[in-house]
Amino acid sequence: MNRYPRDFRGYGATPPDAAWPGGARIAVQFVVNYEEGGENCLLHGDAASEAFLSEIVGAAPWPAQRHWNMESIYDYGARAGFWRLHRLFTGAQIPVTVYGVASALARAPEQVEAMKDAGWEIASHGLKWIDYKDHDAKAESADMSEAIRLHTEVVGQAPRGWYCGRTSVNTVALAANTQAFDYISDTYDDDLPYWMDADGRDQLIIPYTLDCNDMRFATPQGFNSGDQFYAYLRDTFDALYAEGTEGAAKMMSVGLHCRLVGRPGRVLALRRFIEYIQGFEGVWTPRRIDIAEHWRMAHPPAPRGLQPSRMAKAAFIETFGGIFEHSPWIAERAFDLELGPAHDSAAGIHSALCRMFRSATRAERLGVLNAHPDLAGKLAAAKSLTAESTAEQASAGLDALTDKERTTFTELNAAYVAKHGFPFIIAVKDHDKPAILRAFEARIAHETEAEFLTACTQVERIARLRLEDLF
Repeated sequence: MNRYPRDFRGYGATPPDAAWPGGARIAVQFVVNYEEGGENCLLHGDAASEAFLSEIVGAAPWPAQRHWNMESIYDYGARAGFWRLHRLFTGAQIPVTVYGVASALARAPEQVEAMKDAGWEIASHGLKWIDYKDHDAKAESADMSEAIRLHTEVVGQAPRGWYCGRTSVNTVALAANTQAFDYISDTYDDDLPYWMDADGRDQLIIPYTLDCNDMRFATPQGFNSGDQFYAYLRDTFDALYAEGTEGAAKMMSVGLHCRLVGRPGRVLALRRFIEYIQGFEGVWTPRRIDIAEHWRMAHPPAPRGLQPSRMAKAAFIETFGGIFEHSPWIAERAFDLELGPAHDSAAGIHSALCRMFRSATRAERLGVLNAHPDLAGKLAAAKSLTAESTAEQASAGLDALTDKERTTFTELNAAYVAKHGFPFIIAVKDHDKPAILRAFEARIAHETEAEFLTACTQVERIARLRLEDLF
């Protein structure tokens, strides 16, 4: 099987209303990443110094050497930046979520005490602030288990949320498989939480952000001043708040680092943003665990419907083999396409089936046309239509014709087939009986090649309607 795991479908054109508490139009959630003391450093048993997210843009690791300037920049976050953010958020009475690196928390007893006293959520940010892209799953899983153990020992309770940040392709699945977390945030793929299927279990995902994130002060293409940071946060808020007025309340995440936005020249931009959003009605500023608890209550996992991308071949063909009339070969070929979550819908399977129909030979497509019954013809009279065709013809009243109407349809069927070589095909659910007769009479006069294309289009339309009924 050729199966594509990434999910481009999401909530689609009609995302749900988050239904935040109190009718809030937007949930603005602040994260303080606490990484200082957990970064790459020879003192921590690492092979080289840290090179990520500091004032030294473009820094390279120093193998087998301590990088004094890098260490000092990280130290600033713990010594000064954290306390500046602590004063700001406690003064504004906004609780935050801390993404706490377990080994960094173990080296910061006063900061952890302050987080707890403020009622902040302390989620897990992994064991160390290192890159896991080259770790195998076994080694990463061992670090994850130790992160949970150490976090529980240091904080006094186990973390309920998880965000690694410097992930491997295995990270989210490993975190879900622990069954330890109320939510996982190692995605950036939506404006709302959603449920992920984790080996048959429902795992809540609360996406995070890299754009509304002060890390862009430390990247080549990023914020050069606090004004740019403030303007970007404000514009994001305004866009999402406006969407919330339309009954589609959203979530906004803001990512912060003690050593970055904790600097005096940047923190005022954050203060201005907090003051800005406090001037609006309907703004909720929760912790991420508060969002998780609300989502579980207001938007519990829905029962799983059809998931064609996960079907075995026999079940796939049995389910979709009759969508194109008496032509199961179309479903057989579609099964071998690169199917994924985006195909687990009427639109998705319709696309896959139509691709196989369109890429078939003309003779094969003609065979599909000829597999369709005449409208109100002999098969209908003998009750020998497929269940789908029977229901479709009945929807337009073609199962209850007068003698005169039946004669008319019989004559039109014969004339159409005699001229074009295939039955007249129309998606009867889109029309009433008079409209079908008008189309019948008009299309007999068309050139056969044009009518062949029209009939193929109608076959695809019938397939779509059948799939919508099925889903």
